Amino acid sequence: MPPIDAVLVTHNHYDHMDLSFLSRIARECAPKIIVPLGNDAILRAADGSLRPEARDWGETVALSSEVAVRLDPAYHWSARGMFDRRMALWASFAIGTPAGTIYFIGDTAYRDGAIFREAAMKSPDIALALLPIGAYDPSWFMRRHHVCPEEAVRIFQDLGARSAFAHHWGVFRLTDEKREEPPKRLALALERAAIPHELFVALPPGSVRRYDLAANERFWEAAP
Repeated sequence: MPPIDAVLVTHNHYDHMDLSFLSRIARECAPKIIVPLGNDAILRAADGSLRPEARDWGETVALSSEVAVRLDPAYHWSARGMFDRRMALWASFAIGTPAGTIYFIGDTAYRDGAIFREAAMKSPDIALALLPIGAYDPSWFMRRHHVCPEEAVRIFQDLGARSAFAHHWGVFRLTDEKREEPPKRLALALERAAIPHELFVALPPGSVRRYDLAANERFWEAAP
């Protein structure tokens, strides 16, 4: 990986906040670490050398003279044990750049979709969205916490994003769907919505794709 300038932690669930990895990255790259409120205490308790910056929904953090990150709401929750549910905040990130905005959602439900349409109003130039598509089965329970591929397509449309990469599938077996099901359902959902498949891509975990925000072009892809 190239040098890491910033780390954005969406929430404190174990598959999104790996304390040993964050300590390693901090030692090797000394990045700015941005977290929603309350998660800074968790990181400092685990590693006193970490210097996370905690922010609330709606706040913005400058990463450089041209790049800034805004914390936005998500329909989710937090906990690392039995007695700390919702004691730390969770968030999505809108990364503003001169070439457009990158919108990153770690975990979220869809519900009425209002927060995604609001995000599009705040950032009408979303060039790239990073959207979750997995951990949705059984739907009767998981739909309150995660989106399915069909709902991810609705978020893509709500945001008005030019393109998207799918994540949150194929790494940890969290729920009941088969490992390869999310990208297959995504392909069907895109077809039903008449959206070209190349605009919303589910890369295999560990693969790499360079992307030019300004030109909206993908240069190359490497398999894991």
